[in-house]
Amino acid sequence: MVNTTEGDIPPPSLELGEMEEADISSRDSSVLHAIQEEGFTVFTFDGLKRMLGVHQEKLSRVLGRLEEEGLLEKVPGGYSVTHRGSMLSPRPLNSVQPRVPIVQSLLPADVDLGHIIAGLKGRWFGSLRWVGYSQNEEGMVLKWITEDDSVQIDAKFTDAFLSIEAKVGEGKETGQAVKAAHQLLGFISRLYNGPRRTRGMASQVAFYQGPFA
Repeated sequence: MVNTTEGDIPPPSLELGEMEEADISSRDSSVLHAIQEEGFTVFTFDGLKRMLGVHQEKLSRVLGRLEEEGLLEKVPGGYSVTHRGSMLSPRPLNSVQPRVPIVQSLLPADVDLGHIIAGLKGRWFGSLRWVGYSQNEEGMVLKWITEDDSVQIDAKFTDAFLSIEAKVGEGKETGQAVKAAHQLLGFISRLYNGPRRTRGMASQVAFYQGPFA
């Protein structure tokens, strides 16, 4: 226990933004901001490496430092952003690619959403490699990236709605993203509990109308 006298003045506490600048190098900060930009709740090392195109040794050192700072922690599914990490305000990244909507669909009324998410989380499908997921009051977003690291596929689930979006690398065609999104939709459909879509079930689907590669 540290004793203080009446004249001692405690050092001022740092605001979160000041703490970020004081404790995190610009190199480490760019990785943290990328994690925040995706809104990750949990992510894998390999998935983040593919997404950022960072050498594994460099990324390992950065994640280790962020873990030491209390901004990340290891969990069974990979890494999780801590409460302290989530409190830091992300800055926009110049490299952020816009998301392209591919599929928008109502989910069947009797679907077991928990069963679908459990069947998808952590899984690889065809060319899609698991990255991680984000979760908030609006729902859950599961994220994959293609094995050539050129397309990211996000599947967002709410209580009654599914949307699949893609982030396509610069100079890449959208055709691969469309194919990957529909491949994922096929796996999701197989996980439905209860009857499949029928003509009596309101389940509208909107598909991407852009050019195919």
